[in-house]
Amino acid sequence: MIALIQRVLRAAVVVEGLEIGAIGAGVLALVCAERADSGREGAQLLDKLLNYRIFADEAGRMNRSLRDTAGGLLIVPQFTLAADTRTGTRPSFTPAAAPEVARTLFDEFLAAARAAHETVAAGRFGAHMEVSLTNDGPVTFWLQVGAAGASHGH
Repeated sequence: MIALIQRVLRAAVVVEGLEIGAIGAGVLALVCAERADSGREGAQLLDKLLNYRIFADEAGRMNRSLRDTAGGLLIVPQFTLAADTRTGTRPSFTPAAAPEVARTLFDEFLAAARAAHETVAAGRFGAHMEVSLTNDGPVTFWLQVGAAGASHGH
């Protein structure tokens, strides 16, 4: 599984003109399941995301995690992160998990996040979403667990 995470001052997601999720300071995580992923990769990715040290400590060093800061977490499904872009001028989505599998993995990931962290908001799987954010830094990281991504050259 893949997560593109951004440290934000605020972030929100809108579907059909209605804001369905918003957070203040914390992390916006765009999340994608790849073909070989299972719940195991989802659990590993969530653990990494919650404990990844991207917030400043008293000395100004990135030494504090989302768990340490109790910041918000906005999780947005985004299958395009699995795109193979190595050749041509049109992305191939062959590496992405099938939609029904990806939906299940996203739902499990979201449920686990809500069980493990106090402030969690989410986008809607399969919906056209408008995502807004104020990146803090900017600070952006690509997190990936599992072997699937290594085969298509991220």
